[in-house]
Amino acid sequence: MAISLKLNGKTHEVEAEPGTPLLWVIRDELKLTGTKFGCGVASCGACTVHMNGEPVRSCQTYIEDVEDAEITTIEKMEEDKVGAAVQQAWLELDVVQCGYCQSGQIMNAVGLLRENAKPTAEEIDDYMYGNACRCATYQRIRAGVQRAAKILEA
Repeated sequence: MAISLKLNGKTHEVEAEPGTPLLWVIRDELKLTGTKFGCGVASCGACTVHMNGEPVRSCQTYIEDVEDAEITTIEKMEEDKVGAAVQQAWLELDVVQCGYCQSGQIMNAVGLLRENAKPTAEEIDDYMYGNACRCATYQRIRAGVQRAAKILEA
């Protein structure tokens, strides 16, 4: 099946079978490897991308469901005001340990800060729930979101 996919501001013509997860098109067809495979069942968040500005799990988002959508991956986040603030906070606070889950963590954190510019610790924890970090850097992730909110205030 041929599909026109708008990804990171560019239109790509891709061939994929119906039912192909967006994750595999992003990684295998378009060679953007920042979005990670974690579980394949939308439980860990490593594959989080934005669809029309909202975080979605690309492992369970099928290619035929995204034809009219704008998809944004971690590779485009540095050009986004909120994305750049989150990445800056992550670097300042050394949030990352192994880093495998961090693209999904960042994509979800950007979604949160777009909805709620000044989240409480509890709101951060609630929103980020479902983004698994095997290194258990949850306190640093929370601090990173709080720091990004302060960067955006300035």
